[in-house]
Amino acid sequence: MFRTGHLRPALLGLAISTVAATAVAAPKTYTIDSAHTYPSFEVDHSGGTSVWRGKFNATTGSITMDAEAQTGTVSVSIDVNSIDFGNEGLNNHVTGKERPDPTMLDTAQFPTATYEGRLAGFQNGAPTRVEGTLTLHGVSKAVNLEIRSFKCAAGRGGGETCGADAYGEFSRADFGVTFGQSFGFNMGVVLRIQIEARAQ
Repeated sequence: MFRTGHLRPALLGLAISTVAATAVAAPKTYTIDSAHTYPSFEVDHSGGTSVWRGKFNATTGSITMDAEAQTGTVSVSIDVNSIDFGNEGLNNHVTGKERPDPTMLDTAQFPTATYEGRLAGFQNGAPTRVEGTLTLHGVSKAVNLEIRSFKCAAGRGGGETCGADAYGEFSRADFGVTFGQSFGFNMGVVLRIQIEARAQ
């Protein structure tokens, strides 16, 4: 039996250890580093004549992760007007700046694309995939990503930075971006999100 004088310190110690354990288990939040995060893609051009590659130059968002609990979330927002094929004429055509086209990205009406998902398939404390939803051209569809590399380390400016390379595929026709479908364009898109995020 504990004496009253011994019981209080014991209870206090238990309370402190419980709070400490809770603090350790709390998920971390990371802010996406827009200067080191550029979603990129590959699409068919001229019905198989070539493969065009491009990227988006403006991305924001956040990630939460609890490695011990093997849980986490991803929230990414992409400025679709920042699309960059390395060809200004094609950029303007795809965004509709030259002439709005509902079968293209039509950024006047749909300026933002988002990806919301949850981290999954943890191995050795790191996620191996994201199960989520892509919203593009006003349409939301399930698109899962395979995480091909993942690493967290001390950042140059202090604090922890995590980086990943995520890969996925989808059909742009599923999102109403059907330009070229009637004359043989492949609607498939290869998406890669190369991302860095810093702990808050």
